[in-house]
Amino acid sequence: MALAMLLAASFPALASEQAKAQVDPAKGKEIAESVCVGCHGADGNSPTSANPILAGQMPEYLYKQLSNFSSVDGKPALRNNAIMGGMVAALSDEDMKSLSVYFAQQKMTPSVAKDEKLLAEGQALWRKGDFDKGIPACAGCHGPSGAGLPVQYPRLAGQYAEYTASQLMGFRSHERANDSEKMMRVIAGKLSDPQIRAVSEYIAGLR
Repeated sequence: MALAMLLAASFPALASEQAKAQVDPAKGKEIAESVCVGCHGADGNSPTSANPILAGQMPEYLYKQLSNFSSVDGKPALRNNAIMGGMVAALSDEDMKSLSVYFAQQKMTPSVAKDEKLLAEGQALWRKGDFDKGIPACAGCHGPSGAGLPVQYPRLAGQYAEYTASQLMGFRSHERANDSEKMMRVIAGKLSDPQIRAVSEYIAGLR
């Protein structure tokens, strides 16, 4: 009986140790410096606005995106991107988890808003949405400061306006379609080009 109780008690501890072993930020750093550095920077602060800033992003969100770029069982990837698809092809599930945790632990160097003329409209969309067009406030899901909601909604504050706009347009055209319940595709489908530019600019300066 005592042996059985000892074994039963050891299983949760063993499972916890195995889970921790799957995440190795040091391995994530190695991958970032060898695979990701050219587009996203060694610390996740992308040198160009065409690529997203990954530093400080939620690890769960990063892991989901990396997984979505991967083809599973011969099926098309949920996020169709030839460059990212090639990059993640050689990564194991443990590699993606480790990389996600590494980038999440890095300090973000936020972007800045450049066009002040767009900020008022962008702020209105972020805080209140557009009732007439059925567009909800962005802050409702991503938080007043754009910090996001762990697991469910990503951090947006300080992201490059150019990148944010490109993703909203991708959701609007359904070119990007890995959003849960088509939430972003529905919302982006109601946004005009000027609205996308305005809210993206506001997000860049959000802190």
